[in-house]
Amino acid sequence: MSPPQVEALNVSPHGFWLWFHGKEWFLAYEDFPWFRNAKLSELFDIEVCHGQHLHWRQLDVDLDLDRIAHPENYPLVAKPV
Repeated sequence: MSPPQVEALNVSPHGFWLWFHGKEWFLAYEDFPWFRNAKLSELFDIEVCHGQHLHWRQLDVDLDLDRIAHPENYPLVAKPV
């Protein structure tokens, strides 16, 4: 059995940790507000598309690796509902 390409590892009141491309990433809710009120089942339902692109099906959220690594380069334009 091969290890997963992507996996949500841990959730805190401030964000969650993600295993992707052989590294742990912390996605702070301040930078990624779409995940703040997500159910665990929604947060953990992730698929890899095109190698460096992640899609959360139930939340309709798409992020690429650069956005995850450098959220400061991608200011939010719209507020989540």
